[in-house]
Amino acid sequence: MFEAVEELLNEHATLEERLADPAVHADPATARQLSKRYAELTPITRAYRDWRQAGEDIETARELAADDPDFYAEIKSLEAQREELTERLRLLLVPRDPSDDKDVLLEVKAGEGGEESALFAGDLLRMYLRYAEKMGWKTEIIDSNESDLGGYKDVQVAVKYRGGNPEPGQGVWARLKYEGGVHRVQRVPATESQGRIHTSAAGVLVTPEAEEVEVEINANDLRIDVYRSSGPGGQSVNTTDSAVRITHLPTGIVASCQNEKSQLQNKEQAMRILRSRILAALQEEADAAASDARRSQVRSVDRSERIRTYNFPENRISDHRTGYKAYNLDQVLGGELDAVIQSAVDQDAAARLAEAT
Repeated sequence: MFEAVEELLNEHATLEERLADPAVHADPATARQLSKRYAELTPITRAYRDWRQAGEDIETARELAADDPDFYAEIKSLEAQREELTERLRLLLVPRDPSDDKDVLLEVKAGEGGEESALFAGDLLRMYLRYAEKMGWKTEIIDSNESDLGGYKDVQVAVKYRGGNPEPGQGVWARLKYEGGVHRVQRVPATESQGRIHTSAAGVLVTPEAEEVEVEINANDLRIDVYRSSGPGGQSVNTTDSAVRITHLPTGIVASCQNEKSQLQNKEQAMRILRSRILAALQEEADAAASDARRSQVRSVDRSERIRTYNFPENRISDHRTGYKAYNLDQVLGGELDAVIQSAVDQDAAARLAEAT
């Protein structure tokens, strides 16, 4: 079992030697690439060594048990430990999403429900900002369109990993990619005078942030429109044509930004959003072509299928894809999202493992 891991161990050792060479770091791009691969292989290397050591410990315990029967109890404990290590190593060897260590662009968009939906979109935004803070990630609001009561009709935020390369499964995209879809809320709105429970929804779109080299965009394929910013007042807002809307003509994908003071800054941010949306569309198309049975993790905010319900009267959070349910909605909205996300991670890992075997 796991004979192929030996090759990965050799690769890991080679990478360790290369990264110890100062000459390698003279080329930052190469150093980043090697460091990324080294970070991917390190957990596999550790798990394999632990698994092999557990096997050796079991053999030693069996030899000792021949003279002292008390060691039979230790054998059972070691066998259970090795079984856990076997499962962990098997999961680590399942092919990973190549975008897992990417940063993301996350968009929350009000849907059905008018002002209440916009207020809920604001709640979702705060939930993600608090979760990012707990994870030690950096956030940056790129563009926003606030509602009259303080919610958001539409808001886009960049979420970035701090530090070097994340451990497998701990990157921003690896955790947040399951958040895309329609989120439904059930509660008494602030605008409701009769105390009746209303149901409304907001859409979440999560895309891995693309670098310029990943998506080639021809300037002739773009239509760039400028217009006057809307929303709360401020310097250069509502007074100049600084807002920018960019349309990628071949795909019809649109990105806009109005938060920055200058037209140039808004154009740069809009291009950043556009690149990521085009990359997400290309990846979704590739996923569909590779396997019709495997559903893409990138979801559209226009999908009618709800992925989660936030029930305020019962303080209940329910994920309809995984069956996860808990009565700690207040904590989840405070950023305690790990258990909810982990249910999706576990379900995806099980599907990948079944596919691989």
